[in-house]
Amino acid sequence: MRVSVIVPAFNEELLLAESLAEIRKASIAFSLRGWAVELIVCDNNSTDNTAGIAHAAGATVVYEPLNQIARARNAGAAAATGDWLFFVDADSHPSRELFGDAAEQILSGRVLAGGATIRMNETMRAARLTLGLWNLVSRWRTLMAGSFIFVEAAAFRSIGG
Repeated sequence: MRVSVIVPAFNEELLLAESLAEIRKASIAFSLRGWAVELIVCDNNSTDNTAGIAHAAGATVVYEPLNQIARARNAGAAAATGDWLFFVDADSHPSRELFGDAAEQILSGRVLAGGATIRMNETMRAARLTLGLWNLVSRWRTLMAGSFIFVEAAAFRSIGG
């Protein structure tokens, strides 16, 4: 099995290095299962050093000139070689447990896509309340936050991204 972790990024030089390091740590959940992992950053027309930071972190860097997150995700997916695509926002820190839970869902054979609820570190009360409401609604309506989505690559491509 091969997993492609795709990170759309626009002017993320302040957060990207730490996020990519956390993604690498979380990816151990895949490596322990014998899965190959590739890390792709799609520079979405950044004017800062986003691409340089991604290169320094060992990521494959692709470029999308039209500043739109969906286009950045699709450009990253076009470069991906994985059987499964994991889209992770450039300011997100997925845990090893999250990737492990996703891997277990994949191995169950019952899913073509999935996501997770959102948790933020050090947020204000109003933000926690808003996130709590979003998480409740997303579970009830089976919605996914764009900050973490995984999907079978063949299914993703069959519907045009």
